[in-house]
Amino acid sequence: MSAAFDPRTHLAAAAELAGRVIAITGASDGIGRAVALACARHQASVILIGRNVRKLEAVHAEIATSRAPEASIAVLDLERALAADYDRVADAVLERYGRLDGLLHNAALLGTLSPIEHYDVPTWCRVLHVNVTAAFALTQVLLPALKKSADASVVFTASAVGRHGRAYWGAYAVSKFAVEGLSQVLSAELEGISHVRVNALNPGRARTAMRRQAYPAEDIETLPLPEALTGPYIALLGPASRGVSGRSFDAQPSPVAG
Repeated sequence: MSAAFDPRTHLAAAAELAGRVIAITGASDGIGRAVALACARHQASVILIGRNVRKLEAVHAEIATSRAPEASIAVLDLERALAADYDRVADAVLERYGRLDGLLHNAALLGTLSPIEHYDVPTWCRVLHVNVTAAFALTQVLLPALKKSADASVVFTASAVGRHGRAYWGAYAVSKFAVEGLSQVLSAELEGISHVRVNALNPGRARTAMRRQAYPAEDIETLPLPEALTGPYIALLGPASRGVSGRSFDAQPSPVAG
């Protein structure tokens, strides 16, 4: 695969993800929901991971009304989950599907926008735990299923503030720096010994609840809908990115903190 690969330019076929099993965290709302629905439209069997059962069931029902493969729900609260909860998800994936072809880490907490000098320590710990530690733990337990795939992809959600530090973004920015590092380390470890590739993708500006939390005065009508940003996710989770690993991409031409 050429180093010039750009997931933003890929045009996915209708059945681009046919036969693939893809797990998505934070699948109940925002970008996670949009990507889950897009994966289903492209004929993937989607595993919806999140903590809000009602919202997950709504996404599941929407997929069920289409001609997509049946989706499944894995309830997992990344803030409070114990080791047994992660193991339960991993065991269920292997029991039902026998493998995992894609994993998108989309769930995250923003925390507060505050100077480091005054940052609330418990909030710092919550953000780092959900955004980094939980992503690490889930990846770790799902690696056996990913290694059973002939062409697996792990995608971590990045951010512009995790590439160039910005004042007051505190734990969120630090967590996104860590996610970029985790993605690169895991890619290097899996290279040459598995068919698992690992990349990071910054969605940029989007009409989501997190964006509104970070920029409450922003005109929401100026932001793209999550549904408009799913193309690069399909490219990275599907066969188009085969052979591409250890890289970090943007879903939009001009990355802005998201």
